[in-house]
Amino acid sequence: MHPGLEAQLFGAEEWERLDTVATILDRSPMATFDDARSDTLLGAAEVLVVGWLCPPLTAEVLERAPALALVANAAGTVKPFATDALWARGVVVTSAAAANAVPVAEFTLAAIVFASKRAFAARDEYRAGRGTGVIPGLYPSRGAHDIRVGLVGASLVGRLVIGHVLRLDAAVSVCDPYLSRAEAGELGVRKVELDELLATSDIVSLHAPALPETRNMIGRDELARMARGAWLINTARGALVDTAALEDATRDGRINAFLDVTDPEPLPPDSPLWDLPNVVITPHIAGSQGNEVRRLGRQAVTEVERYARHEPPLHPVTRADLGRIA
Repeated sequence: MHPGLEAQLFGAEEWERLDTVATILDRSPMATFDDARSDTLLGAAEVLVVGWLCPPLTAEVLERAPALALVANAAGTVKPFATDALWARGVVVTSAAAANAVPVAEFTLAAIVFASKRAFAARDEYRAGRGTGVIPGLYPSRGAHDIRVGLVGASLVGRLVIGHVLRLDAAVSVCDPYLSRAEAGELGVRKVELDELLATSDIVSLHAPALPETRNMIGRDELARMARGAWLINTARGALVDTAALEDATRDGRINAFLDVTDPEPLPPDSPLWDLPNVVITPHIAGSQGNEVRRLGRQAVTEVERYARHEPPLHPVTRADLGRIA
C-alpha cells in the first residue's frame, strides 16, 4: 500500500488486534514487490493486508509467496491488484468496499438534500444580494419531502442510500439488472428501466460500477429524458457519464449536476462545467477521507481475525464478482 497509509488505517487498537491473532512481519508497508525486502516478507507471509496503490499480484510475485492464503484489502476495489494468477492460486480475497460505502452513501444523502432544497442557488443569490435576495417563499417547491429519487445501481452504496432516502419520505425507484422485483419490494423501492427512471425522477443518483458496458451509460439521449430542473448526482465513477453531453445539457440550465467524480479527472481547466452555476464539482471526496479511513482498516483486521479462527470471510470477492463491482 501507499507508505504512510498504515497510520490512517491502524491505530493502537487495530495493531493490538492483529498482534493477538498473528505475527506481524513488518509494520512498514511495502510500496513495491521488486526489492530484497519484499522477497523476505513475501516468502514468510500467509496473509497480506493491502490498500491503495498495491501493485498487481502477478504470477511472478505469487511464486515468491508460497504460503499466501489471504489477501485482505483495506480499500474498496480489488481490480488493480487481483490478477488471473491470484484467482488461479485460490487465494481468498476480501474487500473493505462495504466500509467505504458508508461515507459515500452519507455524502450522497447530503447532496440529495442540498439539491432538493436548492441550497447552491440560494447560496449564490444570498451572497449576491448580501442577505436581501432570498426569502422562504422564493422557492415554493423547495424541499426533500416527497421528492422522487432514482438510483442507478443497487450496489453496496446504492442500498445504503436507499435506507437514507426512504427516511426523507421520498419515493425511490431503482434501475439495476441484478435486482429482482421481489428484492426491490423488500427494499421498499420500485424497480424500473433506465428510461422511466430518468423521466420520472427529480434527482438521479449514479451507483453503478465502471465497466466497458457502463461507460457513458448516461449520454446525450439519457440526459434529454431527464425532466427540466432535475439533478444528476455522480458519486460513483466519472466514466458513467458522457462529459461532452453533460456540458451541453447543463449549459442552458435545463438540468443540474453534482459531480464528485468526472471523466477525465480532473476536468480540463477550460471545461464549462467548472463555471456553470447549476453544476457543483467536488474533488472525489465522497469516499473515505481522514478519520473515515480507520473504518477500512478495522474491516481488514476483522477479516484477518476470522481467517485466524477458521471462519468464513465477511466480504469475499471472487473472479465472478468482477463484472458487477467497481
